[in-house]
Amino acid sequence: MAIPTLTPSSQTSKSILTSTGSAGTFPNQGDTAAELKVYPFAIYADESSPLYDTNFVSGASDQVSYTYKMLGGDVLDVELAPAAVYAHYELACLEYSYHINTHQAKNVLANLLGMTTGTFDHDGHMTNSGSVGTNINLKLPRYEFRYARRVGQGAAQEAGFGGSLTEFSASFNLENSIQDYDLQNIISSSAAEGGTDQSTGATPDYAGLVKGNKVTIRKVYYKTPQSAWRFYGYFGGLNAVGNLNHYGQFADDTTFEIIPTFHNKLQAMAFEDHLYTRLSHFSYEIHNNKLRLYPAPDGSHPTHMWVMFTIEKDGWQEDNDRETGIEGINNMNTLPFDNIPFKNINAIGKQWIRRYALALSKETLAHIRGKFTTIPIPGESVTLNHSELMSQAKEEQKALKEELKTMLDEMTYKAIAEQEAAVLTAVDTAQQEVPLLIYHG
Repeated sequence: MAIPTLTPSSQTSKSILTSTGSAGTFPNQGDTAAELKVYPFAIYADESSPLYDTNFVSGASDQVSYTYKMLGGDVLDVELAPAAVYAHYELACLEYSYHINTHQAKNVLANLLGMTTGTFDHDGHMTNSGSVGTNINLKLPRYEFRYARRVGQGAAQEAGFGGSLTEFSASFNLENSIQDYDLQNIISSSAAEGGTDQSTGATPDYAGLVKGNKVTIRKVYYKTPQSAWRFYGYFGGLNAVGNLNHYGQFADDTTFEIIPTFHNKLQAMAFEDHLYTRLSHFSYEIHNNKLRLYPAPDGSHPTHMWVMFTIEKDGWQEDNDRETGIEGINNMNTLPFDNIPFKNINAIGKQWIRRYALALSKETLAHIRGKFTTIPIPGESVTLNHSELMSQAKEEQKALKEELKTMLDEMTYKAIAEQEAAVLTAVDTAQQEVPLLIYHG
């Protein structure tokens, strides 16, 4: 019996995975564009890519042999094209890069908040790194408590001894028997174009800044004659050493000790009531931007008063003289992290990549075999292992991701610090039980 001729005949040949891959052998050899089509993104395979690496191409080629062996290619046909394995290898590298970058983001985000970010193209390559440089995800930033500092600045700002707000002072003339003064009008008029400070007649440094912004009055004060400072001691004279036999505590030849700023602030806080309340003849109240002085001034002494105030800033307004701040890093998405270079993935990572790429190949093979669950043969049929293969592929991918995540969670900077603390505690406990040696010569 003659073999029948099937009509129409198949116009395509079957795809069977080869036993070995080739780093440079693709369909349409010599056609770079066609060769790169085997990689969905060609992040490591495109010579024009900043992450191009010949070792990646060699690794993808070796993955073909690994997949062929693990899927039984020596005995059974594996219905996969080598190009699919190349693609799986690239996707496994990108998946590994994703998990490593996510891990590092947990480590460093708190210390990089507000710092310069970058811009990226569709492949995740950084196109503009600015001053941050490249491969930031491979570096260890300085520990700076940046977020805690940002919160502390806000608290210090309200307390009046820190923060990012600039403090301004405005002065106004006192009038005989006048108790009430409109601070809104005083500050706004002096800040307006062509405005001047009432007492000095000069253009204030806050000119043009107030506009319609809210201002917060921090302090109301007046200045006493310098002879009073010397007699009473401006801050009790606690930072003046020696020469106390002169008139008062401050004299022309008084020696001053240079002390930290915080020490001065503590002095100021401790003696503020003494300086501004007990030694002052005045007190005040502020209601609806109106300042009321007690008692009514006589217009002779003091002749004018000052108010210390800050101009409230919108939460989204950046400082002109800062390179970082609200325009910088605010979450994981704005971290200047690009894909990890293939050369910086060590043996641990590359083995994970091989295993994950194999799981991806199993999934693709399951999809292919799932198109026909059984294949008829003369007098019988062959059932394909589509379901079993798909289940294995999904479980292996899930297990590999969980394995990597667990390892990385145990290696966060916080976990490392806790481990070191536990070791030090254990060593300290052991040393308590070890008798000290007695040395003699």
